[in-house]
Amino acid sequence: MATIREAGDSAVILELEPVIRPDINARAIAIANAMRDDALAGIRDVVSTYRSVAVYFDPLIADLRDVVASLERAAEAPAAFAEGDTIEIPVEYGNQGGPDLADVAAFARKREDEVIALHSGRDYHVFMLGFLPGFAYLGTVDSSIAAPRRPSPRPRVAAGSVGIAGAQTAVYPSDSPGGWQIIGRTFTRMFDAARWPAALLTAGDTVRFVPASQQRTLETTLVKPAPHATTASRSISVVDPGLFTTVQDLGRWGHQASGVPISGAMDWIAHRTANALVGNDPAAATLEATLAGPKLRIEQRTTLAIAGADLGATLDGARVPHCAPLSCPTGSILRFSNRTFGARAYIAFDGGVDVPRVLASRSTHALSRMGGASGRTLLPGDRLGLGPSNQPVGRRRPIADAAVYPRHGGAVLRVIPGPQHDYFPPDALDRLQRTRFIVTPQSNRMGYRLQGEAIPRLPDREMISDAAFTGAIQVPSSGEPILLMADRQTTGGYPQLAVVITADLAIAAQLAPGDWIEFRVCSRAEALSALVAQEARLLAFD
Repeated sequence: MATIREAGDSAVILELEPVIRPDINARAIAIANAMRDDALAGIRDVVSTYRSVAVYFDPLIADLRDVVASLERAAEAPAAFAEGDTIEIPVEYGNQGGPDLADVAAFARKREDEVIALHSGRDYHVFMLGFLPGFAYLGTVDSSIAAPRRPSPRPRVAAGSVGIAGAQTAVYPSDSPGGWQIIGRTFTRMFDAARWPAALLTAGDTVRFVPASQQRTLETTLVKPAPHATTASRSISVVDPGLFTTVQDLGRWGHQASGVPISGAMDWIAHRTANALVGNDPAAATLEATLAGPKLRIEQRTTLAIAGADLGATLDGARVPHCAPLSCPTGSILRFSNRTFGARAYIAFDGGVDVPRVLASRSTHALSRMGGASGRTLLPGDRLGLGPSNQPVGRRRPIADAAVYPRHGGAVLRVIPGPQHDYFPPDALDRLQRTRFIVTPQSNRMGYRLQGEAIPRLPDREMISDAAFTGAIQVPSSGEPILLMADRQTTGGYPQLAVVITADLAIAAQLAPGDWIEFRVCSRAEALSALVAQEARLLAFD
């Protein structure tokens, strides 16, 4: 039996039995493969999880009915179970790389060598990838050593760390915070965006851990990031990077099955508007400046345009008009001050920001150090190349943004009931709509933590980690919602009560800590009408 649920206006999810079992997982993988083979126009991503298949699509291209029909065909077809690869991963257990081995041994009431033998003495099924690019959830661990997560997560777990969390085990593909019990470390590269496939493991593979003696030191040296350089004939130099400035485009679609977030411009409307004004393709890379913009030197003549937030841009002291192309002479200085409204400004240069593509996108994902300027925010001394100059084809006069930005300290965002709304009491959506939430300072490109009336969940019901959706309102056990944004993890363990419609994501992107949010449930028809109208405004350039 399978159930198909909507997940906002641009995704659906097919759910199988709510259990973690290799046979159910194999069925989900087979359905996902069949869905990919169907190659329906407008499909952006297909992701299998423990027991579900999420399909992400462009609602301006693919009709929901066609997506559902394709998914039903994939679910009804005879299962084609492709046997995955078997990968051996050498692990040095204990010592510096396995600081929690003794704690796991104490939990299991066994010697450390017995824990090692139990952990390395069985094959592990790759159920899904998520959390980080290349992070594979493996199971199942021998029940005697299935130690729970640490009471408090570490702020940094080293790349290659092998951990246990209950019945699951995994290898951290990159440095990150984490709460798993770390029992060893491998130097096998779990994810490398420069190779194909980028992730070493794929859902359906089998993993064997092989005890190995120490081959090299586990000490790592922190290297100061070098300035980003370019050989392009035109460039801009970073004098002051501002608060949080990154290179972004329309995102890294097609790799969520490997745990790779979409990223991309938080306000995709402002990004496309700025690009159109300087004659760029909508997918050209821009600079996304958050709250306090950068100071940039224009090394060669170019045309720029700024859309989104008004952060008080000036060029050589003269005010830069909002949403209008502006010719910049060689050596001119672009500065930002006196934020007027919004949170994120998009700076487009004719030709686009020319940094290397990573998995077909120039977008920065800072947590995994992927894309953009060496996978990070801009730093003083960075020099970014620009693509070949082109003749602007956008309007030569100021235009209004296609989105209506919040100028009164907050915004009303429209939502559609989420894929796990049945994990909440019947009045949960009403409670969501009657509460004014505040965006807390603990908010970033991954998600906004919201403060307001707690949203209760049904007691004694925990969900299996599942696909996560941009714009989804996740509710942890504390009841304080989290609004997932562009850099959100591809999977999560909290139920999603509702999903912000695509047309309102640009408005959400312009909210800053301290701003308020109110949610209003709307129909799918209203969501699509708003998106069509928004697209029409974007295309209405002279």
